[in-house]
Amino acid sequence: MLDIKFIRENKELVKFAAQKKNITVDVDRLIFLDNERLHLLRDIEALRSEQNEQSKKVQTLRNQTDRENIIIAMRTVKDALKEKELTYKKIEAKWKNIMLQIPNIPDMTVPDGDSDADNIQTKEWGSKTQFGFIPKDHVEIMQALDMVDFERGSKVHGFRGYYLKNDAVRLSFAIWQYALEFFSEKGFNPMMPPTIVRAENLYGTGHLPNESEDVYTTQDTDYLSGTAEAPVMGYHSGEILDEALFPIKYLAFSPCYRREAGSYGKDTKGLIRVHEFYKWEQVVLCEASHQKSVQHHEWINRNTEEFIESLQIPYQTVLNCGGDLGQGQVKKYDIELWVPMEKKYREISSASYFHDFQSRRFNIRYKDVDGKMRFAHSLNCTAIPTPRILVSLVENFQQSDGTILVPEVLKKYLGGREFLGK
Repeated sequence: MLDIKFIRENKELVKFAAQKKNITVDVDRLIFLDNERLHLLRDIEALRSEQNEQSKKVQTLRNQTDRENIIIAMRTVKDALKEKELTYKKIEAKWKNIMLQIPNIPDMTVPDGDSDADNIQTKEWGSKTQFGFIPKDHVEIMQALDMVDFERGSKVHGFRGYYLKNDAVRLSFAIWQYALEFFSEKGFNPMMPPTIVRAENLYGTGHLPNESEDVYTTQDTDYLSGTAEAPVMGYHSGEILDEALFPIKYLAFSPCYRREAGSYGKDTKGLIRVHEFYKWEQVVLCEASHQKSVQHHEWINRNTEEFIESLQIPYQTVLNCGGDLGQGQVKKYDIELWVPMEKKYREISSASYFHDFQSRRFNIRYKDVDGKMRFAHSLNCTAIPTPRILVSLVENFQQSDGTILVPEVLKKYLGGREFLGK
């Protein structure tokens, strides 16, 4: 959430940000409602002040007639105050609704564009895998090795349902354990947050209201989180942090749930796009400094790049265009892994920074060296998601006999095994 004062003073910039992110929001309407809101607040404060003065005055009067006249006048003020407060609540609700839709300002380095097709490649690592035999896709390989069952998954869960089995489960645990050790060495503190969260946590991160169709709800009007980012940011909500602790670095593991409501007909086969999955997530809180945010952003993205490089999977990194940025994101990188049978790169990680957009909503503050209260800056980046990582890993490491070569760094978590399927 942006400061309303900033929005008023930078109306055209906010309009530009909305246009660049392809977000429809009426900034002029917001400022009109803010004027109404402030006018009503002044009236309410004046009426409350008058009410207090008359209340004090009636206590000093001994003449019954004078007292009754003051009491009648107080009733008039009370009725006027009640009407103003009711109007204010209605105006404030409309004002807040638009405030929650106002986007953050993208960095000047963010390119123009409407979708992920307009993202710009900034890096390409590794050689695209070449095979001396006819390769297969991950579905065929994993089914042949009894590692996955989509038919029974659909029977139990429905569309996009799946069961991971046998070596797919062992491989997933190996990846999770390796990720825990790898990112812990970077100074992250591991965390397993709740997955069922209250609505304010998803409003806090900016996933609501704009992504409401993609979120699962419970009968208690809570939500199933689609990323550990939401509960981890909620961890410090309403707190004043010690600046000496910055940067605060969490590595959070959680199941994640997404309805994929806007992806009908896309990636219907395999493990690319599923409703429930697991993810390690990097979350960082730091000082209210653009320079610090940029430094941490490059660092967390590089952490995931290094992790992928250690697995020896070819990838590219792209800078996301304005149309592929979320509401709160200032800048975002995507890391995309090479999928041989699709002959293209597929997203595995996103790294974003938000300045104080999220921390304002969560009210996460700290006192700087001058004693001034500030909102912290927040960042997050996928460390690694499963089962999506299995798509690239299985296809890139497949062997001519149908087995899967185990990446060197994962062997110790799989009892020293060299191949899956033998």
